[in-house]
Amino acid sequence: MATTKMIAGLMGPTLLAIGIAILINAGHFPEMAKQIGNDPGLIFVSGILLLVAGLAIVRVHNFWNGGWRVVVTVLGWLAVISGILRMFLPFWAASIAATLGQSSTPVMIGALLPLLVGGFLSYKAFSTD
Repeated sequence: MATTKMIAGLMGPTLLAIGIAILINAGHFPEMAKQIGNDPGLIFVSGILLLVAGLAIVRVHNFWNGGWRVVVTVLGWLAVISGILRMFLPFWAASIAATLGQSSTPVMIGALLPLLVGGFLSYKAFSTD
């Protein structure tokens, strides 16, 4: 459980910060998504970082036995898969980034999802249960 709380204590506040930053910069996100969509190299490098982060999580935390700990494991595997996809298919990922940036709905979902998951993980990481 200590490993789960440690990882959640890193992921939770990071996801909260991401969600808040997206909300603060919501008006600029379509332009940023367009820029990212025009830079497959940036997507490739972000894939490397996601892969390393995801592998670090699943190497020390690959628990599937129920409870909230599974959320940490799932997020680790999603990072691994997302990192591999960004590395192997950077132009495809760039086209998705450019397409998502054309509407405000993905921006709001992109803010709310990390806020909810980050809040949950932060609560679990820093609670005394």
